[in-house]
Amino acid sequence: MKRRQFVGGLAAAATLGACAKEDGGCDGDAGPAGRTFEWSCVTSWPPKFPGLGMAPENLADRVEAASGGRLKIKVYGAGELVPAFEVFDAVSRGTVEMGHGASYYHKGKVDAAQFFTAIPFGMTNLELNGWLYYGGGMALWRELYDPFNLVPLPTGNTGVQMGGWFNKEINSVNDLKGLKMRIPGLGGEVLRRAGGTPVTLPGSEIFTALQTGAIDATEWVGPYNDASFGLHKAARYYYYPGWQEPGPGLETIINKGAWDELPADLKEIVSTACQAISTDMAAEYTHGNATSLQQLKQDPKIDIRPFPPEVLGLLRSITRDVVDELMANDPAAAKIGKAYFDYLEIVAANSRIAEQAYLETRQG
Repeated sequence: MKRRQFVGGLAAAATLGACAKEDGGCDGDAGPAGRTFEWSCVTSWPPKFPGLGMAPENLADRVEAASGGRLKIKVYGAGELVPAFEVFDAVSRGTVEMGHGASYYHKGKVDAAQFFTAIPFGMTNLELNGWLYYGGGMALWRELYDPFNLVPLPTGNTGVQMGGWFNKEINSVNDLKGLKMRIPGLGGEVLRRAGGTPVTLPGSEIFTALQTGAIDATEWVGPYNDASFGLHKAARYYYYPGWQEPGPGLETIINKGAWDELPADLKEIVSTACQAISTDMAAEYTHGNATSLQQLKQDPKIDIRPFPPEVLGLLRSITRDVVDELMANDPAAAKIGKAYFDYLEIVAANSRIAEQAYLETRQG
């Protein structure tokens, strides 16, 4: 009996020690057999769509397994609970606990958020993660979202995207004039100033819009996801590179009230699982894009070609003007943008000597 009492005392002491590390003390729900949570997660993606749509599904599975079932997350695709572009508002209000999407969809609500998904001609996947995790980007992101009652976590990146599918050739800057193209974020504003008409559409509506001629062109992701949507059946010309999204980061956003209710170990499980999904997604898109592009190349009806240098030159020049105006008109964008471009200058120099130089050498 004395031995059992001694062991019991150690267990109690361990529980109290764990509780002492919690922000809100111990109410008897911090242990593995304690309180359970059931969350809803809404997304900007078609249900269970390869890569994008499966990321939150995989996240939910990992969190449930790692937590021993203490945190269960039900995932809803775009339109199943809320529309694709209303994820931010739903989580901010507390209608649901979690959302998964891209921060540039919040343009008009919190413009500075676009820095955390993609800036045209900006950071790649690896560079963006370097800034977020080690260059101070995460602190700026949390500060930006705090007034909206949100906690952001990086969760995925598709890597350098393609420039998009076009129903007509782009041989010069004049071919951009009057072009109706599905393209979100700052890339859309750049196209507008180049003479085109940007259109914002959720993924589920892109194929029909392109096929019916409601739009002349669309960017989506890359070969892996574009082939899943059958975009190659609606347009012939497939342009690269994806100047508009060189390494678009995806986000998990969590309602701050729901986040604060979690004990420390569950917070750590969610954070770690989000980072794991980012690694997994990078591998999935590397493989999926490579195999899908190989198949698309074999289709004689598809013409895969680079943008003309003069077109990319114009888009790059306009991008600088667009970003400068954003930073001039929004104090939050000015603060975040300065940090973004300061880091880009440093990391780009390394990428030129490491990644770019090696790829050019391998190419021969």
